[in-house]
Amino acid sequence: MADTTGNPTDSPASSDTHPTPRKSSWRYIGPGIVVAATGVGAGDLVATLIAGSNFGYTLLWAAVLGCLVKISLAEAAGRWHLSTGRTLFDGWASLGRWTTWFFVVYVVIWGFVYGAAAMSSSALPLQALFPDVMDLKWWAVLCGLSGLVFVWFNKYEVFEKVMTVLVGVMFVVTVYLAIRVTPNLGDAFAGLLPVLPDEKDSILNTLGLIGGVGGTITLAAYGYWVNAKGWTNTGWMKVMRLDNRVAYATTGIFVISMLFVGAEMLHSANIAIASGDKGLIQLGDILEDKYGSATAKFFLIGFFATSYTSLIGVWHGVSLMFADFVARFRGGSAGEGTGEEVASGARERSWPFRAYLLWLTFPPIVLLFQGQPFRLIILYGVLGAAFLPFLAGTLLWLLNSARTPAEWRNGLVSNAMLVIAGLLFLVLCVKQIWDQPWSEFF
Repeated sequence: MADTTGNPTDSPASSDTHPTPRKSSWRYIGPGIVVAATGVGAGDLVATLIAGSNFGYTLLWAAVLGCLVKISLAEAAGRWHLSTGRTLFDGWASLGRWTTWFFVVYVVIWGFVYGAAAMSSSALPLQALFPDVMDLKWWAVLCGLSGLVFVWFNKYEVFEKVMTVLVGVMFVVTVYLAIRVTPNLGDAFAGLLPVLPDEKDSILNTLGLIGGVGGTITLAAYGYWVNAKGWTNTGWMKVMRLDNRVAYATTGIFVISMLFVGAEMLHSANIAIASGDKGLIQLGDILEDKYGSATAKFFLIGFFATSYTSLIGVWHGVSLMFADFVARFRGGSAGEGTGEEVASGARERSWPFRAYLLWLTFPPIVLLFQGQPFRLIILYGVLGAAFLPFLAGTLLWLLNSARTPAEWRNGLVSNAMLVIAGLLFLVLCVKQIWDQPWSEFF
């Protein structure tokens, strides 16, 4: 018997050779909600809005396909954790030292810049809601510090509950807006047909939409949240798969809702908005002009929930991964690198977890006031683009090798989806590297 958090209350089932499968039940859902909330940030919603404003409903199919691609990646990460009892970083380490070096360079540079971006994104709606209280930078500092304190002093169970509440806010706001703009359902259904827009760079724009929404390091963190929930063996496999599908069904609803808003409010009126988080502030102004201040404020609350879930989700999930990296790098004891170790909560109390929390919070505050260094931003973009090809490729390797028990290795569909994901993200990575102003870098 297990309680509603998914933590066993009788005996440690993970030590069983053949653990009893749990029935896939809605009462266990949790890590999927966390990964959906963390993966979809304000920038992702703006990208979808812009796709809707530029192409109407034409790329709706691409947004849906993007969710299916993310389902395959997150499911593969969760399956590795449950089938082997080992963490994903432990699997990476078995592939060679190059994975360790890639990971450590990635999390140091990426975390430094992401921290400032996440704080700024969370601050924008707060400043719009309370314009005369304080400057944007100080709102950003407050968001970062509150995220630090919240994650530092709370365990996974509390973190998951708060994320679930914020996801509820996001869900209500995005669905309300989608209904409010009165979508053309006939055009929307037509948008499910795989058609490319008749415009320059339409293929790259389409690939960007497929790969961009909800696609971050949090896909890799999903397996860690699965373990933190108390799911540590194959008995939880059905539950994990249901949980993962719920995650990306939720993501799909967010994406489709914002594409509806872009298609109806922006495309039909030929209104352009800025890329990045400031595009959502512009959307708030447009909503106020059309539907009144109450709708605009309601939207800004949803904008804050979207940004802040990404902040605290990364503060928790990537810190868990960093703590696992340090334990594995130091050699650790026999229990290190296992799902049981993550489930025990020891990672969340460890000094590497808290050290990375501090890294995500305090050095980025300097960037908020000093401006973001040009070369660092380029490296951040390149490393960020390279992570998902790395994730897809290493999961293919791990889940088709003897490192994974035979019955849980990839089948034809899983391999096909991971290959598609790897190729998609590789193309986007090459484009990102190609587009960087390297002549100014040196």
